[in-house]
Amino acid sequence: MQKLKYPIGKFEYGKTYSAEDNARHIREISFFPTELATLVKQFGFELLEKSYRPGGWTARQIIHHLADSHMNAYIRTKLTLTEEAPTIKPYNQDKWANLADSKTVSVETSVKLIEAIHYRWVYLLKSLTEQDLQRTYIHPEYNREFKLDELLALYAWHGKQHYAHLKIIIANQ
Repeated sequence: MQKLKYPIGKFEYGKTYSAEDNARHIREISFFPTELATLVKQFGFELLEKSYRPGGWTARQIIHHLADSHMNAYIRTKLTLTEEAPTIKPYNQDKWANLADSKTVSVETSVKLIEAIHYRWVYLLKSLTEQDLQRTYIHPEYNREFKLDELLALYAWHGKQHYAHLKIIIANQ
Protein backbone atom coordinates (compact mmCIF):
# COMPACT_ATOMS: atom_id res chain seq x y z
CA MET A 1 0.00 0.00 0.00
CA GLN A 2 2.89 2.43 0.77
CA LYS A 3 4.31 1.75 -2.70
CA LEU A 4 1.02 2.87 -4.23
CA LYS A 5 0.74 5.91 -1.97
CA TYR A 6 4.37 6.96 -2.58
CA PRO A 7 5.42 5.31 -5.86
CA ILE A 8 8.57 7.44 -6.14
CA GLY A 9 9.22 7.49 -2.37
CA LYS A 10 8.46 10.09 0.27
CA PHE A 11 9.92 13.58 0.01
CA GLU A 12 12.95 14.09 2.25
CA TYR A 13 12.70 17.36 4.15
CA GLY A 14 15.64 19.32 5.53
CA LYS A 15 18.19 18.60 2.81
CA THR A 16 20.72 21.10 1.44
CA TYR A 17 20.50 21.95 -2.27
CA SER A 18 23.26 23.06 -4.61
CA ALA A 19 22.93 25.54 -7.48
CA GLU A 20 22.84 22.53 -9.83
CA ASP A 21 20.01 20.96 -7.80
CA ASN A 22 18.07 24.21 -7.95
CA ALA A 23 18.54 24.50 -11.71
CA ARG A 24 17.40 20.88 -12.17
CA HIS A 25 14.30 21.45 -10.03
CA ILE A 26 13.38 24.56 -12.03
CA ARG A 27 13.77 22.54 -15.27
CA GLU A 28 11.56 19.77 -13.85
CA ILE A 29 8.91 22.31 -12.84
CA SER A 30 9.12 23.92 -16.30
CA PHE A 31 8.67 20.59 -18.16
CA PHE A 32 5.83 19.36 -15.96
CA PRO A 33 2.87 21.05 -17.70
CA THR A 34 3.78 19.55 -21.09
CA GLU A 35 4.37 16.10 -19.60
CA LEU A 36 1.06 16.26 -17.74
CA ALA A 37 -0.89 17.49 -20.78
CA THR A 38 0.50 14.62 -22.86
CA LEU A 39 -0.41 12.06 -20.19
CA VAL A 40 -3.91 13.46 -19.62
CA LYS A 41 -4.74 12.85 -23.31
CA GLN A 42 -4.75 9.11 -22.47
CA PHE A 43 -7.66 9.52 -20.04
CA GLY A 44 -11.27 9.03 -21.07
CA PHE A 45 -14.21 9.89 -18.82
CA GLU A 46 -14.34 6.48 -17.11
CA LEU A 47 -10.60 6.38 -16.44
CA LEU A 48 -10.73 9.85 -14.86
CA GLU A 49 -13.04 8.39 -12.21
CA LYS A 50 -10.59 5.61 -11.24
CA SER A 51 -8.14 5.77 -8.36
CA TYR A 52 -4.55 4.57 -8.10
CA ARG A 53 -5.26 2.80 -4.77
CA PRO A 54 -8.20 1.97 -2.50
CA GLY A 55 -9.27 5.15 -0.74
CA GLY A 56 -7.07 7.31 -2.98
CA TRP A 57 -8.14 10.23 -5.12
CA THR A 58 -9.44 9.71 -8.63
CA ALA A 59 -7.40 10.82 -11.62
CA ARG A 60 -9.73 13.83 -11.95
CA GLN A 61 -9.14 14.82 -8.32
CA ILE A 62 -5.36 14.40 -8.73
CA ILE A 63 -5.24 16.65 -11.78
CA HIS A 64 -7.32 19.36 -10.08
CA HIS A 65 -5.21 18.96 -6.90
CA LEU A 66 -2.06 19.62 -8.93
CA ALA A 67 -3.51 22.96 -10.07
CA ASP A 68 -4.62 23.85 -6.53
CA SER A 69 -1.31 22.89 -4.99
CA HIS A 70 0.91 24.54 -7.57
CA MET A 71 -1.14 27.75 -7.38
CA ASN A 72 -0.44 27.78 -3.66
CA ALA A 73 3.27 27.14 -4.27
CA TYR A 74 3.45 30.04 -6.73
CA ILE A 75 1.78 32.35 -4.21
CA ARG A 76 4.07 31.10 -1.42
CA THR A 77 7.06 31.86 -3.63
CA LYS A 78 5.89 35.43 -4.22
CA LEU A 79 5.07 35.97 -0.53
CA THR A 80 8.53 34.72 0.45
CA LEU A 81 10.20 37.09 -1.99
CA THR A 82 8.21 40.12 -0.88
CA GLU A 83 7.88 39.65 2.88
CA GLU A 84 10.27 38.75 5.67
CA ALA A 85 9.72 35.08 6.61
CA PRO A 86 5.95 35.17 6.06
CA THR A 87 3.68 32.65 7.69
CA ILE A 88 1.84 31.01 4.81
CA LYS A 89 -1.78 29.91 4.83
CA PRO A 90 -2.11 26.12 4.71
CA TYR A 91 -5.19 24.48 3.18
CA ASN A 92 -6.91 21.15 3.68
CA GLN A 93 -6.09 19.38 0.42
CA ASP A 94 -8.44 16.45 1.12
CA LYS A 95 -11.40 18.80 1.61
CA TRP A 96 -10.42 20.78 -1.49
CA ALA A 97 -10.23 17.52 -3.50
CA ASN A 98 -13.80 16.71 -2.46
CA LEU A 99 -15.35 20.02 -3.51
CA ALA A 100 -17.63 20.00 -6.55
CA ASP A 101 -15.09 21.58 -8.92
CA SER A 102 -12.47 18.93 -8.11
CA LYS A 103 -14.94 16.11 -8.63
CA THR A 104 -16.75 17.24 -11.78
CA VAL A 105 -15.04 20.02 -13.77
CA SER A 106 -13.25 19.06 -16.98
CA VAL A 107 -9.56 18.32 -16.28
CA GLU A 108 -8.57 20.41 -19.30
CA THR A 109 -9.29 23.53 -17.24
CA SER A 110 -6.70 22.51 -14.65
CA VAL A 111 -4.19 21.46 -17.31
CA LYS A 112 -4.47 24.96 -18.83
CA LEU A 113 -4.25 26.52 -15.37
CA ILE A 114 -1.08 24.53 -14.61
CA GLU A 115 0.42 25.63 -17.93
CA ALA A 116 -0.26 29.30 -17.13
CA ILE A 117 0.87 29.12 -13.51
CA HIS A 118 4.06 27.28 -14.39
CA TYR A 119 4.85 29.74 -17.17
CA ARG A 120 4.79 32.65 -14.72
CA TRP A 121 6.33 30.67 -11.86
CA VAL A 122 9.28 29.41 -13.92
CA TYR A 123 9.83 32.87 -15.38
CA LEU A 124 10.08 34.20 -11.83
CA LEU A 125 12.22 31.29 -10.60
CA LYS A 126 14.76 31.77 -13.39
CA SER A 127 15.24 35.38 -12.29
CA LEU A 128 16.19 34.43 -8.72
CA THR A 129 19.68 34.37 -7.30
CA GLU A 130 21.00 31.65 -5.01
CA GLN A 131 20.61 34.20 -2.21
CA ASP A 132 16.92 34.64 -3.10
CA LEU A 133 16.47 30.87 -2.88
CA GLN A 134 17.65 31.00 0.73
CA ARG A 135 14.73 33.24 1.72
CA THR A 136 12.28 31.51 4.04
CA TYR A 137 8.62 31.18 4.86
CA ILE A 138 7.00 29.62 7.91
CA HIS A 139 4.58 26.73 7.50
CA PRO A 140 2.37 26.64 10.61
CA GLU A 141 1.44 22.94 10.20
CA TYR A 142 5.12 21.96 10.41
CA ASN A 143 6.03 24.79 12.79
CA ARG A 144 9.30 25.48 10.98
CA GLU A 145 10.90 27.62 8.31
CA PHE A 146 11.26 26.39 4.74
CA LYS A 147 13.75 27.82 2.27
CA LEU A 148 12.62 28.53 -1.28
CA ASP A 149 15.14 26.00 -2.60
CA GLU A 150 13.36 23.32 -0.55
CA LEU A 151 10.03 24.47 -2.00
CA LEU A 152 11.53 23.96 -5.48
CA ALA A 153 12.64 20.44 -4.59
CA LEU A 154 9.26 19.66 -3.00
CA TYR A 155 7.23 20.76 -6.01
CA ALA A 156 9.52 19.06 -8.52
CA TRP A 157 8.92 15.89 -6.45
CA HIS A 158 5.19 16.67 -6.08
CA GLY A 159 4.62 16.78 -9.82
CA LYS A 160 6.53 13.52 -10.37
CA GLN A 161 4.70 11.84 -7.47
CA HIS A 162 1.22 12.56 -8.84
CA TYR A 163 2.35 11.87 -12.40
CA ALA A 164 3.32 8.38 -11.13
CA HIS A 165 -0.16 8.01 -9.58
CA LEU A 166 -1.74 8.80 -12.95
CA LYS A 167 0.56 6.28 -14.66
CA ILE A 168 -0.60 3.61 -12.16
CA ILE A 169 -4.21 4.32 -13.12
CA ILE A 170 -3.40 3.95 -16.82
CA ALA A 171 -1.47 0.74 -16.23
CA ASN A 172 -4.36 -0.80 -14.28
CA GLN A 173 -7.17 0.04 -16.69
